[in-house]
Amino acid sequence: MAAGTGLETGTGTAVGMGVRALPASPNWYSSRCSDASSDGRLFGFAARHRVCLLDVAAAAVGEGCGELIGHTDRISGFAFCHCPGQSSLCASSSDDGSVKIWDSGTLSPVLEYSLHQNPISALHWSPLVKDLIVSGDEKGVIVCYWHNRSDSQQFFPEPRTVFCLTCSPHHENLVAIGYKDGMVVIIDISRKREVVHRLRGHEDEIHCLAWCPVPGEERLPAWQDELQEEGKVPNGELTQDTATKKGCYLASGSKDQTIRIWSCTRGRSVMTLKLPPTKRRGGAVDPAVKERIWLTVHWPAGHPTEIVSSGFGGELLLWNLTQPGKRKWTLLGSSEGQNHSRIVFNLSSVKHQDRELLFSISMDRDVKCWDLSTLDCSWTMPSLGGFVYSLAFSPVDTGCLAIGVGDSMIRVWNTLSVNNIYDVKTFWQSIKSKVTAVSVFWIPFFSSPFLFFSLKFFQNKPPQISSTYHKKTVYTLAWGPPTPPLISGEESEQPSATLYSCAGEGIVFQHNPWKLNGEANDINKVIRDTNSIKHKLPARTEVSWKPDGKLLALGNEDGSIEIFQAPNLKLLCTIQQHHKLINAIRWHHEHGTQPELSYLIASGSINATIYVHNLKNVVENSSENPLTITEPFRTLAGHTAKITSLSWSPHHEGRLVSACYDGTAQVWDVMKEEPLCNYRGHQGRLLSVQWSPVDSDCVYTGADDFSVHKWHISKQEHTRPPQGKKSIELEKKRSIQPKVKAKKKKKPAGRSPGKQDANDAMNGDDSMKEMLLEENGVSDHEGEKEAQEAELADKVSVTGNNQILPSVTQKAAPVKKESPKERPTPDASLKKRKPRSILPFSTLMDHRSKEEMHQDCLRLAACLKTKDNNEDVAPDLKDCIHLGLFTDRDSLHKMIDMEGKHHLENGHAELFQQLMLWKGDMKGVLQAAAERGELTDQLVAMSPMVGYQAWVWTVEAFAKQLCFQEQYVKAASHLLSIHKVYEAIELLKVNNFYREAIVMAKARLRPEDPVLKDLYTSWAALLEKDGHYSMAAKCYLGASSPYDAVKVLSKKGDVTSLKTAAELALISGEEELSATLSLRCAQDLLLSRNWVGAQEVLQQHKTLFGQRLVFCLNELLCRCLSERNPCERKSPVPPCYHSWELNREASFFDMVTEVWQNVLGMDTTEQATSAQEQLRRIEHPPSTSNTHPKQVLFHISHDLALAALSCHLGTWDEAVKSILGAVTRSFDAGNFTLMQELCSIVLPEGCDDLRDKLDSTNSQSMDACRSLEGFVAYRLLYDLWWNPPKDCLGLQKAVLSEMGENLCSTTEVPKCETQSDSRTDCVDVVDRQSKLKGCQVLLSEEMAALQNTQRDIAEVQETLAEMIRQHQQQRNNLQENTDGNTQGSNLEQSSETESDKSCSDSNQMNCKDEAKQPVTLPELTKQLLKAKQKLAEFPDNLKVFPFPDVLECCLVLLHLGSQCPPELQEEALALLRKHGDAAVHKKAGRSFLT
Repeated sequence: MAAGTGLETGTGTAVGMGVRALPASPNWYSSRCSDASSDGRLFGFAARHRVCLLDVAAAAVGEGCGELIGHTDRISGFAFCHCPGQSSLCASSSDDGSVKIWDSGTLSPVLEYSLHQNPISALHWSPLVKDLIVSGDEKGVIVCYWHNRSDSQQFFPEPRTVFCLTCSPHHENLVAIGYKDGMVVIIDISRKREVVHRLRGHEDEIHCLAWCPVPGEERLPAWQDELQEEGKVPNGELTQDTATKKGCYLASGSKDQTIRIWSCTRGRSVMTLKLPPTKRRGGAVDPAVKERIWLTVHWPAGHPTEIVSSGFGGELLLWNLTQPGKRKWTLLGSSEGQNHSRIVFNLSSVKHQDRELLFSISMDRDVKCWDLSTLDCSWTMPSLGGFVYSLAFSPVDTGCLAIGVGDSMIRVWNTLSVNNIYDVKTFWQSIKSKVTAVSVFWIPFFSSPFLFFSLKFFQNKPPQISSTYHKKTVYTLAWGPPTPPLISGEESEQPSATLYSCAGEGIVFQHNPWKLNGEANDINKVIRDTNSIKHKLPARTEVSWKPDGKLLALGNEDGSIEIFQAPNLKLLCTIQQHHKLINAIRWHHEHGTQPELSYLIASGSINATIYVHNLKNVVENSSENPLTITEPFRTLAGHTAKITSLSWSPHHEGRLVSACYDGTAQVWDVMKEEPLCNYRGHQGRLLSVQWSPVDSDCVYTGADDFSVHKWHISKQEHTRPPQGKKSIELEKKRSIQPKVKAKKKKKPAGRSPGKQDANDAMNGDDSMKEMLLEENGVSDHEGEKEAQEAELADKVSVTGNNQILPSVTQKAAPVKKESPKERPTPDASLKKRKPRSILPFSTLMDHRSKEEMHQDCLRLAACLKTKDNNEDVAPDLKDCIHLGLFTDRDSLHKMIDMEGKHHLENGHAELFQQLMLWKGDMKGVLQAAAERGELTDQLVAMSPMVGYQAWVWTVEAFAKQLCFQEQYVKAASHLLSIHKVYEAIELLKVNNFYREAIVMAKARLRPEDPVLKDLYTSWAALLEKDGHYSMAAKCYLGASSPYDAVKVLSKKGDVTSLKTAAELALISGEEELSATLSLRCAQDLLLSRNWVGAQEVLQQHKTLFGQRLVFCLNELLCRCLSERNPCERKSPVPPCYHSWELNREASFFDMVTEVWQNVLGMDTTEQATSAQEQLRRIEHPPSTSNTHPKQVLFHISHDLALAALSCHLGTWDEAVKSILGAVTRSFDAGNFTLMQELCSIVLPEGCDDLRDKLDSTNSQSMDACRSLEGFVAYRLLYDLWWNPPKDCLGLQKAVLSEMGENLCSTTEVPKCETQSDSRTDCVDVVDRQSKLKGCQVLLSEEMAALQNTQRDIAEVQETLAEMIRQHQQQRNNLQENTDGNTQGSNLEQSSETESDKSCSDSNQMNCKDEAKQPVTLPELTKQLLKAKQKLAEFPDNLKVFPFPDVLECCLVLLHLGSQCPPELQEEALALLRKHGDAAVHKKAGRSFLT
């Protein structure tokens, strides 16, 4: 929004000569809403939507010198300009989004601008740049505005809520900003990258920032506690100009109860001051608000090493920053009661003449001025935080004025005090409820007066509470003589005076003030009994006793005033002058020179006229029957709004002052009916008025602008209330006041700065014109204000004769007539919509012209007369169907039919249905609604009135309609209402509302009903399909199918699901299934190397004891392998081993057996035999090169577990077979290294010891042992070859490439072994040759021949398979190319071609040198048959157990060269020549055979 350059809406109000005011309270929760001018003359503070200015230069106590009025919402910031020559300029920011600049000398606005899009939370006028105003809002936007040139610039340093900001007094471009989250940021508004420092240290919102008044950062001794090393780089960037280099200290106060001093050159905290837990002074504090804290700081201009801060409970502290030790503070205020009693929000100082003054504003609503030289409070200015509802002077302590305020407190102002013109005491203790109406009443019968508040007595002793409560707001309290039944007893027990209270429900109670615990009496009962009244009495709104106690006047809601004679309350007369609710009644005083004037009674009501009646003749000439007075004695006209209060002058005869909603107070000469003086100093509507008892020229008034004014009659320029244009201007002036927003109850701790909880709403009489006003602070003792102020403002009354008393109800309710409902600002769109008429046609016909209505009467009379004579209805009545309302039933039915037709044509079927219901044609309504699909719950509910069958039919039709609308659950519920349980369940099931269907079935059907099980299984199948296995399992359990639950739960296959499924199967008695799932779970845990978890899963089942042994051995084997090869690549999942104690000295099988016995409890031979049988029943598939290494290792563990059990049981024949199975499994998997490690772990010393334990007569075991010896020797042979002596390394490397390409072996050649650090040492040649002789077992003639035959068979089978594959492919190609035509090609020709190609593929090395004849299919078959016959000739014992490749071993021995004994070389060479016919062997052994 562009800034406005001209004068904007706003005005100032100067306090007139002789006017003294108790102002409105300063706003709370703002970092800067008060300030003092630099010339020391003015102090200003924001109070709601205006700024109050005090002249603090001349007098000892600040005098009000005017108000700045123009904002339409609460003011959040205020600051004077401190530049030379501009001390009269000031600026204010408001929640209405505007910033206004004022001239405090003329009280007028200079200009206004609105650049913020969000509520403004902080404002400051630069002390160096005379036209620069800096403001920040709740979203973190900073606006700099130079008003002389109408230029602005925006910054957004942090996206946080701004709580406070202050411009540097030493550098014109530096601005410090405090945020809600505790961060402090210093920005340079002249640079693009604006952030200079981000100061972090506070933990909660920053309440105030203050720059040191003296530049420079000299290091004082006491400031060294937080200094860090010099070389540390501060936060942000440093400017390079000299002013910034010189630096300046910055103080910050935070809600975290600390004050920090920051260095602007180093960008960090140099001192932290912790708020001390000082003793609270100035009276007790409500314990409900102990946690409230606002820590404001101020750095006085003349004290560069001292700062002033607020404390916990309202005390002020002066901190000496140079003082050593922890206690650096001194408490302001030498005597008790000088300090504030609540938290302090703002501090500001000014130097005036030779004194330095400090101003503070607080939650206790006091403005205090302090002398910083003596640290004493110079003066205190009280303020008001609510509407001033009532005023009353004490008849005993003359000049003592009691003020009833809507902020839950009562003030007592000693207006005659000489030393302190604002000598005010506050009463708020024991007020816990919302104060909705306050009147003040002095008891004139005691020498030491005390207040009565909400029917509570305030004395030195605890307050007394009346046991009788009004139902609604108490408006008026009056003291008077006792009436029955209090005068029926003995005179000694009769009270000298009783208390009368009138409230919003229209009842007047009489209380005995000395027996408040007794029940109060309703005086209406006495009035009825005395005057024999049978009719209903009017609602009472006002009570007023004549000062002599002989007459009682009661004002009523209907505008009448009844006069009763004490003590029996005989009705003397009724004044029927007003016609609206009576607000005020006052009797003239009795101490004048004309006694007849004491019978004058003045009254004011909601209308603007005041009537005065003289009752002298009525009292002196009383008759038996009460009189009615309709003519007034005097009429005082001139006000333009409702009258709220009246007061007779105690110094004059026949002089009256009135308070009115038109915003003025008027003094009247009653006898002459002339206006004498009109006071217009208030900014709101007047609520109360009192004439001073000591000064005949002085009047006190209270208004809804939160202020009390003392003004002089003789000094007023106006004589009568404003009329016409003047009245409009006055109303416009008051309309600037803010509108009430929707009230939210918040804690002050969580609010934005300056946001205030409380609203005091004010409504007018019955019109929407009345504005809503807002109070300025959170209630001291309850945290929020009441919107019921509106209702009370409408009915404010104070009792006459200086006798007023405060009244508050616990739960206030609006009066029936005079108190409009609490409402926000009027909005036409929010008006309650008038319901549509159900009989619009007949209603319209009854609102025609008078002539037509007269004709209707004549026709109706003729019709009724004709019916009485049994004649036909007049034909002209048929045109007046609306008259059927007054004739017979048939005519009424016609009218109803016509109205119903009208409703249907206009689409209001519900109104048509209501009419048909009234007519009694409910069945037709139901049928028509069902056909149109317009059945409703209301129609269904009314259908039973037609009959049971109709009801059932309607419910079924409605259920179908709901299904069409996809409201299946509601349809099922309606079917259930007609006992169609199965249909309802089926409806829910078909539409997949299984959960609801099951609830219905279980609640309504028998437990064994098959429908329930079908629901469970159907839902489980759907859940299983969608992957919700856990929920499906619960459904199967509900259907009593635990087996299915286990199966579906295990479908996911993860560890947790398998474990849960196994436990569920065990609980359900499915032990075999549980064991299977537990084994699967354990195997998954094994893959993640979690042996501990695997054992926990397996130990639940005895049938898995054998598997526990296998898992235990697998764990020990893995530990041995990892210890032997620590350099292997680590697994990403760390292993989870058991902490078993292992016997490392024993063999591997002995170590395993020992763990089995000690840990797993394998104590008996039977257990071992049983475990062996369990494991034998498990057969694992053979391993291949594609088998996962962990799976291979698990299968090997299974074989070794069988071997360990056989060794333990002494069955060595079985043991050797199991060991051989483990070794060959690793060999078949292509993991030669694993085979080597297995042989080293299981058979570290070879097979000799094992062979000795075998039965030599058992040929099978001996064959197995020979095969095992062969693999052990095979491992040793490669070990010797891969680890040659050093002088042989070169030769070994030379032949490696040749062997690595051509060896036809399934073994893996580990390339890392050539660099093994443990096997590269040279061994003694003799020792190596002795070991090589042990490898002679590998040079078996029989095994070489057998293996050669097996290779031939494999080669032929491979060739044959390739031929068949290619032939099939050719066939497919020919069929595709010829569209099914067969080409001439026989199998032999294709065989030749394919055989040739196969030969080329399989013998790529040899086909280049020699050409082979094509092989045909018969020849291949012949070769295969011949090879199989040759294979059959070998003994069976050779073919049972595997054996290493003999020719491969021969080649390795020949490559060893001189290391190998000659005899072994010759034997190997002979075997190679005899059986090495294959091309691969010929090529590999070419260097040895030539």
